[in-house]
Amino acid sequence: MQSLDADKAEDIVAIDLQGKSAIADWMIIATGTSSRQLVALGEKLVERLKQRDFPTVKVEGRQTGDWILIDAGDVIVHLFRPEVRAHYGLEKMWDDTGAATSRLAS
Repeated sequence: MQSLDADKAEDIVAIDLQGKSAIADWMIIATGTSSRQLVALGEKLVERLKQRDFPTVKVEGRQTGDWILIDAGDVIVHLFRPEVRAHYGLEKMWDDTGAATSRLAS
């Protein structure tokens, strides 16, 4: 979350999935202002994850820059353009499961 904040991502949210889902322990959702910014956010985050010894980092969606998914094992990061994030509403989906949600204070 701090990495995304440092690179000017907006509306950064962490959702605690521990005990709620087998896909990951944490889901991070953030917004970028443009496709170009999303691609840059994703590239920088992947670099930082690899520097911190995350063994396998998979990335999807870099080509379009509308929604980038970064799977780092126990942490999944979704980077969206604002209108795409609003359309899919991932936070609302996880609110229904009772997963704890926290926002990064800027």
